[in-house]
Formats: sequence, C-alpha cells, structure tokens
Amino acid sequence: MTAHAASQAAAGTGTGDGDGDGAANAKAKVSAKDWWIIGLLLAFFTLNFADKAAIGLAAPDLEKDLGLTAAQYGLMSSAFFWLFAAGAVVLALFFRRIGWRWSAAGLMVAWVASMAPLTVPTTVGVVIASRMVLGFFEGPAHALCQSVVADRFPSERRAFAGAVVNAGSSVGPLVATPVLTWVIVTWTWHAAFVVLVVVGAVWAVLWLVVTRREPGTRSRGSAPDPAPQAPAGLDRDIDVPLTSLLRTGSFWGLALLSFAGYLISSLKVSWLPSFLHDGMGYSRGTVGLLATLPYGLAIVVLLTAGLVSGRMLKAGRSAWAARGLLTMGYLCFAGVAMIAFTQVPPGGLQLALVVAAFSINSVAFSVAFAGAADFLPRRHRPGFFGCVIAAYSVAGIVAPWLLGVIVDAADTVSQGYADGFLVVGITICVFAVAGGLLLNPARSRAALLAETARRGAAAVEVTR
Repeated sequence: MTAHAASQAAAGTGTGDGDGDGAANAKAKVSAKDWWIIGLLLAFFTLNFADKAAIGLAAPDLEKDLGLTAAQYGLMSSAFFWLFAAGAVVLALFFRRIGWRWSAAGLMVAWVASMAPLTVPTTVGVVIASRMVLGFFEGPAHALCQSVVADRFPSERRAFAGAVVNAGSSVGPLVATPVLTWVIVTWTWHAAFVVLVVVGAVWAVLWLVVTRREPGTRSRGSAPDPAPQAPAGLDRDIDVPLTSLLRTGSFWGLALLSFAGYLISSLKVSWLPSFLHDGMGYSRGTVGLLATLPYGLAIVVLLTAGLVSGRMLKAGRSAWAARGLLTMGYLCFAGVAMIAFTQVPPGGLQLALVVAAFSINSVAFSVAFAGAADFLPRRHRPGFFGCVIAAYSVAGIVAPWLLGVIVDAADTVSQGYADGFLVVGITICVFAVAGGLLLNPARSRAALLAETARRGAAAVEVTR
C-alpha cells in the first residue's frame, strides 16, 4: 500500500453530509508530491490552451494566406471541436485501462504530432484536418486532469486544486499571446507552431521522468496501482450504472454551466484578437498585449472562486450553494458584462467590460466540476466527465462559426461583432441560471443512494 493510500485508509470512511467523500476524504492529508503533480498538470493545461490561442493569433495571416472570409475562418476554427466530443468520451474510457501517467504522455505526443503539419506552408484542408485531430486528442484532457484532482484531494480542497490546474486555461494564452504574437510578427504564423511542438515534446519527456513510480500508473505486466486518496466510502455507498448518473439533475446542471463557460472560452481563443483588432481598432502589437488582460484576470478570478467555494463548505453552506449557485453567479456576471459591452462605444469602458466578460469562463470547469466529484463514484468519473465535456463541446462547434456568419452578414464589422456578442451574452445568462439551479450534489447523492438501496433490495429478492 502506498503512503497516500495508507493515510486514506487510516482516516476512516464516513458517509459525509452531501459533499460525497465524507470524513475519510476530508481528513486525508495532502502531500508535497500531490502539489508537484498539480504543477505538472497546470503546465499540461497551459500547453492545451496555448495551442488554442495560436490559431486565434494567426487569424489575420491565415485569412490572408488562405483567402478566407470571416465565416470560413470561423468554420475552420470550429473544426477543432468536430471530434472533440468523441475524443472526450472514447479516450476517457480507454484511459481507465492504462493509467493516468501514460494517458497524459500519450495525449501530449498526439498533440505534438497533430500540430507538426502547421509548421510549414500548407492548405486549408491540412489545417482543418490538423485541428480535427488535435481536438480529438484534447477532448479528454480536462476529464483526465479533474479525475486526478478528485482522487488526490479532499472535498474542501478539491475546488482550489482544480482551479490551479484550470488556471492553465489562462496561463497558456497569457504567456503565449505576447510570445507567439512576437514570433508571428517577426517570422510567420508557422513559427508559432514550431515553438509549441518543441515545448510539448519537452513536457512529455519531463512528465515521464517525474511521474516514474507514481501511484495510479501501470507497470509492464501489472495492474495499475490504486490511485491515492480513492474515496472508498463512495464506492461502497453508491452502486449504480453510468446511465443513472447521466439522468441526475446535477449532470445536466454541470453540462449547462460548462456550456455557458465554453461559449466564452471558444470565442476568447478564436475571435478575441480579431475583435480587438477589427472591431475595436487596436493595432496588432497592441492586441498582443490587450488580449492577455482577460487571461491574467481569469487566474485571479479562478483561484479566488476555488477558495471561496472551499470556505463556504467549511462554513457549513450547502454544496448546492458552494458549487452550483456560486458558479451561476460568476457566469451571469460574465454574460451581463458581454451584453453591456455591445451597447457602449469603443473606449476604456468597453475594454473594461470586454476584459470582465472574458475572465470568468474557467470557474465552470473547476468549481462546478468539483461539485460533481462531491457525489460521483470514482469508477464512473472518467465516463461522467467525458459525457459532460462532449455536451459542452457543442459550444465550441457552434459559437466560432456562428459569430463569423453574423459578422459577414452585418453592414459593418463592428456591428457584426456587437450583434454576435449580444446573442452570446444572453445565452450565457440563460444557461447559467438553469445550470446553477440543477447542480445540487446533495440532492443527487440522496437520489443515487435511494436507487442503490432499491437495486440492492431487488437483488436480494431475486436470490431468495
């Protein structure tokens, strides 16, 4: 038994009060090694979003080199998400068999290989194919990271740990935007992908070296070691098929909240630089700096939200309030800010509202996902998270393309952006409210416990 597993066993199992993992997980210690793993996953997620930012930064050059309209560029950007859902579900289930060490390494190698064709002059077809393959292999990244976080951290610290990992969604573009903009302006947009390929290859090597002999990995010819801090209490308390979990209100609440957050994410990486340049009139060099502002603020918002969620649980607030309603509040603020910046003239106020609107998205992928982990049996986490990701990935397919269509149809580019972001802002608010009301971990846990009892009683009856 590993030291981590021993500490979990010594802690007892308890049933908890709606947070799902109960006393066992709440009392388990978090080691320095856990934070090393979190740091590496932060770097993993940073690269995951740096490559998304690269295509948005290269948009003007792509449109010029390949002769694309705004709608065609939006369609090409959405190609990333065409196989995203399939990858999220299929690979997340497959990764249960090989362990998280090889899963993460394999994903990074696939990312590097899929970006390699973009390092040289290419065609529209090659770009679309490259983005489709990259999207397929990036689909399960979030589920993989959140599963590791859920295994290694107790309930009241899980939202913050997840927030640290998800900060990569802001750190990636924050670092990549000025660096890759400089690379693109100095050389070509192909050079930006050369940088990403090299950094990704280095990460894969570093990951395999650092995670050697880690729990939750598979040695040749052996079964994977038990993951640290596996919440044994949940595995015993709840015994239902995955389909039952997908029928809970919390699944749909998480899917709706994530959809609202991903509307922001997909537009931020695909259209924000172009909006700042074409819609608000800033120069390419200035855009390289301004586009980093939402990402920088997002890190603060994300970490703060994770801390607030944990403190709400410690203070005795319900998981519904600390996970569902808190996330709903953040996303509604983003939606209102987006609606507002379409109604004011260009200037400082509009820029402040743009930064605010595009700084909130990742809360849905840390605080809200922690709410699911509060009641979710460990063995179903990959499949459950994969299905949530498949649902919210639809936002990535539709939003970039639809915004491009609206921009092309408008009398002016600025009016097109205003019309498009107005629609998105309203949609964010509607989905956030519906999702926040539905994501109730305690209620879902009670329903699953009741179903488990019914299934157990039926099985006993059959054996008589």
